[in-house]
Amino acid sequence: MANKERVFNFSAGPSAIPEDVLLQAQKDLFIYPGAGCSVLEMSHRSASFQEIIDNAEASLRRIMDIPDDYAVLFMQGGATLQFSAVAMNLAKQGQKAAYAVTGQFSKKALAEGKRWTDAVKIADSSDKNFSYIPDITEDMVPQDAAYFHICANNTIYGTTWWRKPETGKVPFVADWSSAILGAQIKVIDHDLIYAGAQKNMGPSGMAVVIAKKELIDREIDPVVPIMLNYKVAMDNGSMYNTPPCFSIYMAGLMFGWVEKNGGVAAMEKRNHDRAAALYEYIDNSKTFSNPVRPCDRSITNVTFTLPTQEDTDAFLKMAKGRGMINLKGHRSVGGCRASMYNGLPDEAAPALIACMKDFEAGKRE
Repeated sequence: MANKERVFNFSAGPSAIPEDVLLQAQKDLFIYPGAGCSVLEMSHRSASFQEIIDNAEASLRRIMDIPDDYAVLFMQGGATLQFSAVAMNLAKQGQKAAYAVTGQFSKKALAEGKRWTDAVKIADSSDKNFSYIPDITEDMVPQDAAYFHICANNTIYGTTWWRKPETGKVPFVADWSSAILGAQIKVIDHDLIYAGAQKNMGPSGMAVVIAKKELIDREIDPVVPIMLNYKVAMDNGSMYNTPPCFSIYMAGLMFGWVEKNGGVAAMEKRNHDRAAALYEYIDNSKTFSNPVRPCDRSITNVTFTLPTQEDTDAFLKMAKGRGMINLKGHRSVGGCRASMYNGLPDEAAPALIACMKDFEAGKRE
């Protein structure tokens, strides 16, 4: 980490952004090359912004190997708004839709789905506090469902769907918000992918949707708000109205940074290696523990607990004193959570492990 004033930010989102990206944004914030104004000021109908959005899409297509028969949409509202958009675009009102519930966000997606569809829950890992990912076989998925939905990486509980669900002929939809660009995703195994930007794609306020064109190139119920209509977004190049321009600009910088630094394969290896080191320490510790089934563990969100709340508070205080912030677990589960997205410097995980070792050895600060 070049700037010693910056802390190690383990936030689950908005999350750490690479210093190179921040410095480029700082430069363009005053005068964007060729525009004569800030990137914050330029018209979304200008040639400069058209170049920004075109380059962002092209870069994302390259690093994720997105085929031409898939659309890439930059939409407002974050991933939570997509809970509604997915249902309203892919299903007729009252039509059956299938969901797997493996955490808070898939639970919220199901609740939103029920507002529009006859949503059914076909799998649920709450029996073990969402500490594992269930196997999904084709016979579990109603073949008359409009789609099957999962949250592919569960930030709160630290689990990931590493095994592709078998859905038969039912379109497969996945929320990849907290692992997109940090783990390799086979786009052609999905019918629709969506992800909030604030993990690995820059600041909050935007979602990226990657969908088979044939799935969304159709007229839908006119009662659906036009800003949720995928076909409208696709037909207008994600600019039916003024889009989240700065978020798209930042996403483009993030895509370029990933591409420059070895692509998604390199990001996955980096994330795997530092998560593996952290899990190895936790698994051999008498103070720290992780409840997640090993084969389902996330490489971007590592959760861990200590024996008491007093211990947890003391550890968080010690870590903060050493320049490590946002390690507190989600308010719904407590404990600790280290979210290690692409923008987190390589030195962060070793620093965290060293702090944990000192804490366990009784070197409290």
